[in-house]
Amino acid sequence: MSETKKYRVGLGVSGGIAAYKAIEVLRLLQKNDCEVRVAMTKHATEFVQPLTFRALTESYVFVDDYEPENPDPIAHINFSQTIDLLLIVPATANIIAKFANGIADDFLSSTYLASNAPVLIAPAMNTTMWEHTASQRNIDKLKSDGVFFVAPVAGELACRTVGTGKLEDVENIVAQALQLLVQSSKSKVQSQIDLTQDSRFKTQDLKGESFLITIGGTREAIDPIRFISNHSSGKMGFAIADAAQKRGADVTVVCGTTSVKPPNSVKVVRAVSAEEMFQAVMKELPNATVFVGAAAVADYRPKNVSDAKIKKTNQDFLTLELEKTSDILATVSKNRHNGLLVVGFAAETNDVISYAKSKLEKKNLDMVVANDITLNGAGFDSDTNIATILKRRSDEKIEIPLMSKQAMADKILDEVIKLRKKIYP
Repeated sequence: MSETKKYRVGLGVSGGIAAYKAIEVLRLLQKNDCEVRVAMTKHATEFVQPLTFRALTESYVFVDDYEPENPDPIAHINFSQTIDLLLIVPATANIIAKFANGIADDFLSSTYLASNAPVLIAPAMNTTMWEHTASQRNIDKLKSDGVFFVAPVAGELACRTVGTGKLEDVENIVAQALQLLVQSSKSKVQSQIDLTQDSRFKTQDLKGESFLITIGGTREAIDPIRFISNHSSGKMGFAIADAAQKRGADVTVVCGTTSVKPPNSVKVVRAVSAEEMFQAVMKELPNATVFVGAAAVADYRPKNVSDAKIKKTNQDFLTLELEKTSDILATVSKNRHNGLLVVGFAAETNDVISYAKSKLEKKNLDMVVANDITLNGAGFDSDTNIATILKRRSDEKIEIPLMSKQAMADKILDEVIKLRKKIYP
C-alpha cells in the first residue's frame, strides 16, 4: 500500500442489502486521509460489483485467493498484515458467526484470522437474527476477544419490518473507525497510553488545571410557559469535560439545557437563562485556569416578560422586543486573571473561518473552535463533529476531520496543552 496516506484500512464487505453503504464508507475514509483496500465475500458481489470498489480505490478487490487474476497467491496474509484497521461494513450474522468460531473458508474470514490490526464490525441484519441467542453469543465472544462494534440502530429494514438491525449511519461508522485509528497509532509510540474498551485514553497531562466549561443552550422566558432557545445538546461540551477530568483536571461545568447527562466526577452548576449562566460563570471564574465557552448562549432575550400566559385570542401576530444578553465569553476574556486560557466556539452556517477569526480577535480569545453546522456529521445533537481550530497571533488553521465528539474533545485538549506551554509556561 502507498505510504502517502496517514492510515491504511482494510474494508470487508459481506453479503447483505446494506453492502451499497460500504461505498459511502470508503469515500468518506478516503476524504479523511485513509488508503482503503477492499475484500468482499462472494455473496457481497451479488449486491455490489467488485468493479465499483476497484474504480474507487484503483486497487484489486479480493474475493477469492484462488481466482486466476489474483495478483497475490497469499493475499489474505499480505492484505491482513499491511493494514491499520480491519473494518467490516456490513457484517452479516454469517460472517460474525465465522469470525467468532474461527472458521476461515473464504478470503474475508481468513483475513480476520491472519490480521493483528484492530477490528471494527458494523452489523446489519433482520431484527430476529440480530436478537437471536446465537448471534448475541457470537457478538459477546468477539467483544471478549477485543473486537469493537458499531451497533445497528432501530428503523425500517429491507424486509419491511421495523426494529433493531439497520446499519448505523455512515458518518458514525467512519467517526468510530477514525477514532480507533488515531488511538491505535498513538499507542504504538506511547506505551503509557492505555486504549480502553470505551476507546478513551488514560493520561494525567492536565493535572493541576482547573477547567470551567459552559455547556448546552439557554432559555429566555417570554411568559411562564414559552421561551426562546436553540438546538444545543451539550454533547460536545460534556465530551470535553469528561476528557479533561480523565486527563487529570478539576472540572466545573455551568450547564444550561441539554439532551444528555453530565459525566460523573465533575462539578455541575445549573443555569437556565443567559443571565443565570453569566452570574454562575463570574462566581466560579476566579478558581479556573482554563475557560471553555462551549454553550450556545442566547444573544437576545425578551425585554419584557409576561407574568401570565400570553393568549392568542384576537391576535394574528405577536411582536417581541428583544434586548442583548451579557456576553459571557467577552467578559471572561476582558477580566481574565493571570494564566487563564480562554477558548471559544463558533458555530456558523456560512463564512465559517471569517466569522471565527473575527470572534477570536474581537473577544481576544486564545483559541476558537469553528464548526460549520451545515455539514453532514457535524452540528447540534450529532454524535460526531468536524472543526477548524484557530489560535491567537497565529495564521495556523488546524483542520479536524469527521470524528466522534469524544475523539474531538481530546484533539481540542491537545491544543490547549500546546497553548499552555507557549503562552503561559
